[in-house]
Amino acid sequence: MVKACVCSPLLAVVVGLLACWPASAVVQQTLSPECRRFLYLGREPAGLEDHSLVKICQFYKRKARYVTLYNTKDHVPVYSAYTFKSSDGEQKVDVPWMYEPQLSTSVDVGDMQPFLHDTMHQNFENTQAVLEDYANTVLYDRGHLNPDEHQATSDDKAATYTLTNVVPQVCGFHRGPWRAQEHAIRRRLNNYCRGTAYVVTGITTSGSMIRRDTVDRVAVPTHLWSAYCCIDYDHNAPYNERYKFPAFAHYGLNDKENNEIVELSVPKLEDFLKKTTFVDKNFQIFAEQCVLPGTTMS
Repeated sequence: MVKACVCSPLLAVVVGLLACWPASAVVQQTLSPECRRFLYLGREPAGLEDHSLVKICQFYKRKARYVTLYNTKDHVPVYSAYTFKSSDGEQKVDVPWMYEPQLSTSVDVGDMQPFLHDTMHQNFENTQAVLEDYANTVLYDRGHLNPDEHQATSDDKAATYTLTNVVPQVCGFHRGPWRAQEHAIRRRLNNYCRGTAYVVTGITTSGSMIRRDTVDRVAVPTHLWSAYCCIDYDHNAPYNERYKFPAFAHYGLNDKENNEIVELSVPKLEDFLKKTTFVDKNFQIFAEQCVLPGTTMS
């Protein structure tokens, strides 16, 4: 999976790249059917309501790719929801980082655009992160919530390279336990999920911020978490994998120490998040707890 590390220079890769694939994103109060297909039963995670949170239907080449709930105050995504695509994990793409114009306009049009020069952020930095926010950090990588490793085609991978899909991840955590877990989930879903796997990956709140010019700019999450739902799976899989279906989850501490990944059931993750972040008592990641209506867990 390609994730740009903020610990190395990146602006030179981005500045001046005028030619890139067309991409767009749509900020929606009510998600359209084409965007709801990334959500199990077409329903968003429940119990996340705040005036600073907006839903973004992330488009690329005029096609919906995934959904992000974005915090315009803390300039980070709260979660990205996507469908897993079988992948060998080796395919890479080289695209410029992009921003979302619709977070700074009331016009219901607009394409996600590459960052082109250093001063353009002045037009929209009040509502989203910009490249300058990450430019001088040495502790953090730009970590995808929807990782390119979990996508198969170049277009789907390219669509993940927007700052509305990344959060500051401590380099040691991002390149170590979290990346290893993304590999493990890719292998598990590749091998044992026979249908569509719905994934939601998000963060917990934090008081720590990346600052630029003495101003708090981007929230650094305390934990990252992820959960998947795959109803159609291989019932003959080895038990140590089979019990992790149809749904399972994990989280980790976004730190260079004590950052081991904890795997657990989705309800237990929900309980953890109710204690550690701003979700309410009705918080639920997957509708019907990833059980088809009228069926029971086996």
